[in-house]
Amino acid sequence: MSTAAHAKAISGGIHGAITETSTHAALPPESVVAKYHRMKRSDLTQPEDRAALLAAVRNRKMAASAHAYVRGTTERFYQWLQASDRRPLPEGPPIWICGDCHVGNLGPVASTDGLLAIQIRDLDQTVLGNPAHDLIRLALSLAMAARGSDLPGVTTARMMERMIEGYEAAFAPAAQGETTDSSQDMPKIVRSLMREARGRSWKHLADERIEGVEPVIPLGKRFWPLTKAERKAVKSLFDEETIRRLVTSLRSRDDADSLKVLDSAYWRKGCSSLGRLRLVVLVAIGKGKTEQHCLIDVKEAISAAAPCADQADMPDDGGDRVVTGAQHLSPFLGDRMLATRLLGKSVFIRELLPQDLKLEIERLPRDEATAVAEFLARVVGRAHARQLDAAGRKAWAGELKRNRSKTLDAPSWLWNSVVDLVALHEAAYLEHCRRYANTAANK
Repeated sequence: MSTAAHAKAISGGIHGAITETSTHAALPPESVVAKYHRMKRSDLTQPEDRAALLAAVRNRKMAASAHAYVRGTTERFYQWLQASDRRPLPEGPPIWICGDCHVGNLGPVASTDGLLAIQIRDLDQTVLGNPAHDLIRLALSLAMAARGSDLPGVTTARMMERMIEGYEAAFAPAAQGETTDSSQDMPKIVRSLMREARGRSWKHLADERIEGVEPVIPLGKRFWPLTKAERKAVKSLFDEETIRRLVTSLRSRDDADSLKVLDSAYWRKGCSSLGRLRLVVLVAIGKGKTEQHCLIDVKEAISAAAPCADQADMPDDGGDRVVTGAQHLSPFLGDRMLATRLLGKSVFIRELLPQDLKLEIERLPRDEATAVAEFLARVVGRAHARQLDAAGRKAWAGELKRNRSKTLDAPSWLWNSVVDLVALHEAAYLEHCRRYANTAANK
């Protein structure tokens, strides 16, 4: 589908839905606000308690399933990969890679112009590196999803083959310039998620994130109070012109609209929040009858676990690195992001749009497993291929066709890496569960 046709088809659904349901000029009764901001101190998680509680949440989430454990072990993934005694991985072209390319980090992403596409949606670990790392990380995630869905090993092998087919297809000359996929090309599970994303509005997002459309962030399990210094820093940050321009960049908004911070809180997000600053800010855009509300995610940038290419020319600032990587890999998201500093820390910010969803695969249907693998690999391949010229695309595609056995139409280094990593992750997951159970029993 062409870019113009795709925009025409869904732009009204995205930005029309935002403007239709996001006008709430009147503040709620004082009692509603007081319900959250005058709670007893003992009822709320205080800043000094954040680290311990976040660690407990992360451990619980990682014990939920082997697939969930994979998502929380990015550093170990690279440690295990580098410690392998298998043949070295091919040196792919030094391009921006996701660095943590598991299934949950892909999903529908909306653009400022009203387009919607499946793209990479989490770029915390992005670096200029070897694209083979993204392939292996995605393959491991798919293999663990298959095991968690009780699919046979033969299906996993076929998934690896289809995954490479999808990835290579993104490097074909005819595929260059593509930014979206037609619904006919999507597996049913992806098509269903896209249909849900197109129908979402501010009300859906507000109900999920802040339990309603009232202009207040409900403090409790997910949202924790900020210190006075944090609140003051947030207010100062959102007084900056660059932030105002970013938030008003959506097509449905007036570039001259003003911003006002209505509320802010620390956001408990499990694995990704551990040890870093993670805030959510509720903002009013415009005034009077045209006032809209939106949620802004403010996230501290940390050092990437993914190895970068030798002599890679990357930004020194972590936030700049994340935003630059996003602009190359996931332009719909990257164009909605901004790097800045808050309380002396490098952060990146983005507006949470209702259409941005995570691809959750708790159970991978057997009849869709190979199609899902092919489609998601094509999404990743597209992100990689757009960074290369014709010669670079041809050279990397040729490398992928080497080192294939007679029994598996996929590179042997990919299959061998997945086999090794599945065994390591299974053992580490069981050990994590043993420690988690012992800790829970001793409380």
